[in-house]
Amino acid sequence: MSMAKRTDTRSTALHGADSHDLIHVHGARENNLKDVSIEIPKRRLTVFTGVSGSGKSSLVFDTIAAESQRLINETYSAFVQGFMPTLARPEVDVLEGLTTAIVVDQQRMGADPRSTVGTATDANAMLRILFSRLGTPHIGPPSAYAFNVPSVRASGAITVERGAKKAVKATFSRTGGMCTRCEGRGTVSDIDLTQLYDDSKSIAEGAFTIPGWKSDSFWTVRVYAESGLLDPNKPICKYTKKEMHDFLYREPTKVKVEGVNLTYEGLIPKIQKSFLSKDKEALQPHIRAFVERAVTFTTCPECDGTRLSEGARSSKIKRTNIADACAMQISDLAEWVSDLDEPSVAPLLAALRHSLDSFVEIGLGYLSLDRPSGTLSGGEAQRVKMVRHLGSSLTDVTYVFDEPTIGLHPHDIQRMNNLLLRLRDKGNTVLVVEHKPETIAIADHVVDLGPGAGTGGGSVCFEGTVEGLRAGGTITGRHLDDRAALKDTVRTPSGTLEIRGATAHNLRDVDVDIPLGVLAVVTGVAGSGKSSLVHGSIPAGAGVVSIDQSAIRGSRRSNPATYTGLLDPIRKAFAKANGVKPALFSANSEGACPNCNGVGVIYTDLAMMAGVATTCEECEGKRYQASVLDYHLGGRDISEVLAMSVTETEEFFGAGEAHTPAAHRILGRLADVGLGYLSLGQPLTTLSGGERQRLKLATHMAEKDGVYVLDEPTTGLHLADVEHLLGLLDRLVDSGKSVIVVEHHQAVMAHADWIIDLGPGAGHDGGRIVFEGTPADLVADRSTLTGEHLAAYVGT
Repeated sequence: MSMAKRTDTRSTALHGADSHDLIHVHGARENNLKDVSIEIPKRRLTVFTGVSGSGKSSLVFDTIAAESQRLINETYSAFVQGFMPTLARPEVDVLEGLTTAIVVDQQRMGADPRSTVGTATDANAMLRILFSRLGTPHIGPPSAYAFNVPSVRASGAITVERGAKKAVKATFSRTGGMCTRCEGRGTVSDIDLTQLYDDSKSIAEGAFTIPGWKSDSFWTVRVYAESGLLDPNKPICKYTKKEMHDFLYREPTKVKVEGVNLTYEGLIPKIQKSFLSKDKEALQPHIRAFVERAVTFTTCPECDGTRLSEGARSSKIKRTNIADACAMQISDLAEWVSDLDEPSVAPLLAALRHSLDSFVEIGLGYLSLDRPSGTLSGGEAQRVKMVRHLGSSLTDVTYVFDEPTIGLHPHDIQRMNNLLLRLRDKGNTVLVVEHKPETIAIADHVVDLGPGAGTGGGSVCFEGTVEGLRAGGTITGRHLDDRAALKDTVRTPSGTLEIRGATAHNLRDVDVDIPLGVLAVVTGVAGSGKSSLVHGSIPAGAGVVSIDQSAIRGSRRSNPATYTGLLDPIRKAFAKANGVKPALFSANSEGACPNCNGVGVIYTDLAMMAGVATTCEECEGKRYQASVLDYHLGGRDISEVLAMSVTETEEFFGAGEAHTPAAHRILGRLADVGLGYLSLGQPLTTLSGGERQRLKLATHMAEKDGVYVLDEPTTGLHLADVEHLLGLLDRLVDSGKSVIVVEHHQAVMAHADWIIDLGPGAGHDGGRIVFEGTPADLVADRSTLTGEHLAAYVGT
């Protein structure tokens, strides 16, 4: 047998395919970008830095990742594209060398009551298959173990149109795992009727006390008043037993109101559908306050909060049912799965083990699969999304991360860095928007945007290595090695906020006195119980203003002026100066341009193709009628005022003809939190994460309560802005407020008057107070992970 001799014909010349090793961006103008042109190396780790609002997300997410995803969507048929979100081409001249982009962002996961960590990943699906194969007694297919699937039974006759038509008797059944009492939510609600209506009044007299239920509301109050089922002029307390049943519990019934067919439904089921079917955390603040006031949520007595039917709970593998498995800490569940040895499901066990090990590897081993996804922080949600990408066989793709170290203790940042490097070493391009110096330090390439924020940013200040950045003289380079020093003296508390026997989530009967009148920092590794202590255990009525990381809700019509209430005094000032109604100066009311309805642009829907937004020709994007722009205050019309920055507007309303104290106070608070560069009319949808949290802080600063609780306020903040934040916190404390901060940033810890450190680990390894005292004592003690990292940070 002869073997062909292999001849190596490879040339030393570069192959044409290997020359495409750069992503070329030319003329990017998305949001505040100013004709940016850069070259990003492929198969390398590139970190994008710059102050908050400098254009990092606009370049990475809104330009590079958006165009990659748009081009991929265009490869599908027009029919399929009709079911996909339409993406417009970014404002950029040329984009070359793109690869498939996988975006892992900070968007909170869906807050549906039935959405959990397990359902948001593949873990629950694999567990259900596992129990359907190995569980004893066998109760059915995987759907029998799913708390999102109700059991269905039906029988009847069907007609088969084949040859001679014949009616055939058929039965259908599907076994689901949903608990019938709580419908898979784990909790049942008890409604306080006194919070829904005043029974001494009639419906016509305005008996309803439900938010948004006004007497002229066609779909709510008038359905009850004009249905013919109830006497609208009779006090509710005088209803007969039948009338009370119809009022509270009647099944959906078709009725006519002014000739329009509507559905009448009892008040209790109507409230349950409109308010209680949504996650409480996703509701607007005033609606959430009503729900908390009117509804008591208790653990479902039938399923004991597991969400599952009795049948699903009866089926077990090694004395463990699927509810027990989902309630385990993921690190413990991974060990339980590893102990299972069943050749018939070996591939399934291997996939499930890999998924659970990825949770542990990424620092989320302290979670459980039944944890509601709406309770995850932004950083936890981002890392949960990362789980499906670890161990992926895909290579030569572009991974895009938005501050992956958010919510991570300094101890965990190195683990995250290792994951980013692993993705890169598999031949992928990794693009990271980041502020933490520990992650910037591992970059192969750095792109620094700035020099300022908003209109003062949008330019590339530096491209190159980390060493070059340090010597480059940009804001990021100058602050890269910043280290906050420990205070020489700390403030004396004016009192204490007592927490006794805290057991929320993983807390272990914690007793702690949080000092008031000082800057107190609560810290510890991710999952140690910080948020459970501060948000879940502070007694009600303690006068606390909580400013968390939840997203700001608002449409493209919303902007800083509307969100902070600043537009009200501005409209009144314009109305007073011109002798007209304030409503004329609202782009959402009488003053709106009739052509674009006050949006400023015309949106044209092109079905499966990307919609087109064009500037309104009638108002030229100013959003107001031409007649409204004839009214002036201090020489400017309303559209010119909304186009000004906070700093400019603060001067404008501070003195002269436009002097408006109410507007000036709100603008001063916006400037205090470092948002002086924002324009008043900038849509909220274009703000970065750090800008949104500081906007919330500015709105709360006017409240009378004396205790502020901030949840990681350094999120999205540049190194230079952290110093500004510390100054703001000092001013709050010096004005007589008490500030409690949940934080991982060492600069905030070093600046604190008092530190409460939880741990020593995460999940069931945490939940204890491991240190209380001053930062200097924590550094000297070095008995905790936080103490070790803080000591290294301050250089002692």
